[in-house]
Amino acid sequence: MSIDLESLKIFVKVAELGSFTRAGEHLGMPKARVSLRLKALEGELGTRLLQRSTRVVRLTPDGEELLPRARRLALEADDLGAMFQAARALRGRVRIDLPVNFARDVIIPRLPELLARHPALEVLLSTTDRRVEPLREGFDCVLRIGAPGDPGLVGRRLGALRMINCASPSYLREHGTPRRLEDLDRHLVVHYSLTLGADAPSFEYPHEGGYRERPMRSVVTVNNADAYRAACLAGLGIIQAPRAGMLASITAGALVEVLPALTCAPMPVSLLHTHGRSVPRRVRAVMTWIAEVLSPHLDAIDAIDAIVAIDR
Repeated sequence: MSIDLESLKIFVKVAELGSFTRAGEHLGMPKARVSLRLKALEGELGTRLLQRSTRVVRLTPDGEELLPRARRLALEADDLGAMFQAARALRGRVRIDLPVNFARDVIIPRLPELLARHPALEVLLSTTDRRVEPLREGFDCVLRIGAPGDPGLVGRRLGALRMINCASPSYLREHGTPRRLEDLDRHLVVHYSLTLGADAPSFEYPHEGGYRERPMRSVVTVNNADAYRAACLAGLGIIQAPRAGMLASITAGALVEVLPALTCAPMPVSLLHTHGRSVPRRVRAVMTWIAEVLSPHLDAIDAIDAIVAIDR
């Protein structure tokens, strides 16, 4: 019996994503073609691999038994192909998730360079501040700010973002400029919360070798970086944000730095992928390019460790 390797790869992707539609989007083929290839595979094997319904796709017991072996075969095939592709052009799709500000200000303006270098490459770019589920949603790689999470992902820490406390001139005219931690009792913060308020507003500051959060009052809660900065510019409170993204506004006089000795912990930046030990060449190349483009915007890890040590 001859089993089609491409059909095995399609089966693996459907099993990982739990969806014919998302698997087709990831693989660059229509949903109908995905379904036909899997029906043909089931016919070759003489068993049903997937239970299909209008809402969910689940593995049958035979599908669960096949999946780890099919995944190993697919990875080995990719490895073999990579051995002979070093001189060939990159082609295919790479699905990436990036925070909104990084995508808008850093990655997208430089994207023409990557695509000019690899014209057969297609980039599918998601920009959101929410934490996507990379495996379930079919991403090849994700850029994470803060704790990486997702222990099943692989990648590396690129550096860190040094933080700054900011307020608008109009806010400081109305509420005064805080000089000490205790002054914050009469101040407001703009509350950043992806869940829109399930967590309480606070101000993070260095304390005895670590960081503490001081409860604060807030009149507005936002769930993305653009709204966070806009609320600060509108005079709605103090924010704690990456320094690099605020410097232009501070230079222009639209924002003012406050409490410079009481900044929150630097935020680590990590680039993670979903391909385990065998990363497709196109994904590896895109990740290398992203790391290069971001490098000037991040502090080195050893520099950040030194800053934290000084704060302590």
